[in-house]
Amino acid sequence: MERFGFVGLPNAGKSSLYNALAGGGALAAPYAFATVDPNVGVAKVPDHRLDQLAEMSGSKQTVHASVQFTDIGGLVEGASQGEGLGNHFLQGIRESDAIVFVLRSFDDGVPGPTEPLEHLAVLEIELSLADLDSAEKQLDKRRRVAKGDPSAKTDVVLLEEALTHLTEGTPLYRSGMSDAQLADLRPFFLLTNKPVMAIVNVGEDDLDTIPDKSAIISEALSGAEVLGMCVQLEAEAALMGVEERTELLEGLGLGEGALPRFSRAAYHLLGLRTYFTTGEKESRAWTFPAGARAPQCAGVIHTDFERGFIRAETIQWDLLLEHGGWSKAREAGDVRSEGKDYEAQDGDTMEFRFNV
Repeated sequence: MERFGFVGLPNAGKSSLYNALAGGGALAAPYAFATVDPNVGVAKVPDHRLDQLAEMSGSKQTVHASVQFTDIGGLVEGASQGEGLGNHFLQGIRESDAIVFVLRSFDDGVPGPTEPLEHLAVLEIELSLADLDSAEKQLDKRRRVAKGDPSAKTDVVLLEEALTHLTEGTPLYRSGMSDAQLADLRPFFLLTNKPVMAIVNVGEDDLDTIPDKSAIISEALSGAEVLGMCVQLEAEAALMGVEERTELLEGLGLGEGALPRFSRAAYHLLGLRTYFTTGEKESRAWTFPAGARAPQCAGVIHTDFERGFIRAETIQWDLLLEHGGWSKAREAGDVRSEGKDYEAQDGDTMEFRFNV
């Protein structure tokens, strides 16, 4: 299950975003530090392809992919020096797969910046300083280890270079370090060495500013996924019934809602894809990294499937729907038998043959 940690200044809309995605449960209050203990929620990822396959198969159970959200307390300027609640609660998102910046872009009378670029600048400095503290401690340990283990010297050199950037308040994703170096730094769980995406949170009266404000952040966070939305409206819509929610979102020109947009952007950010299994008992969505081969996809279900992999019976989901089921698709010759070297594609529907 993919994990996303929300980071923002107080009252940026993190708890409301959590509610929009997870359907409620987090306290959203107009004062700083309403969230002290992290809120952790899980939401299923909507996928119309899976729903159609389940209907075709008459599945008794439909299992969507899921994502986990962690909402921590607001991070204030000076947190690394102990301001506000300090930055100790950042530990709650240190093992997240990606960081989600929630950037406020409206003035509700609460002290603090109202422009998303100002928010971003404060957050990047504080996360970099938090990483600086963590990297210094880990470097000290690796230096001691390196005295008796020369292989640890590689880590020492790597951490020393990371520190040169973090000392300047530069997050590692802006540092210019190579992809290989950043990959080697992953075991140290540094926050600014994670993929980042941003939510630009506008006011209810500023929906027309979403494209321009999102573009500003996209330019600042080159290569990152950026979504603009009114988080408060999305949170209110999440508590409604399906028809009422659809009517509200479409009436305001907000499309399908926060969760589908967020999940697609998050999957793209992490390089994830989806394949399906479908039958009378169950239809399920399975997540795999782009470029994975058929045996690795089988291993997502169970390690025995990967270890004893023989072949994968494969067809794209929409072609299977056209045929109305596996039997007719096989009769038409549209089900392929793929071996160990097959690179799975998003939307593949698979049945695995294995022997253990």
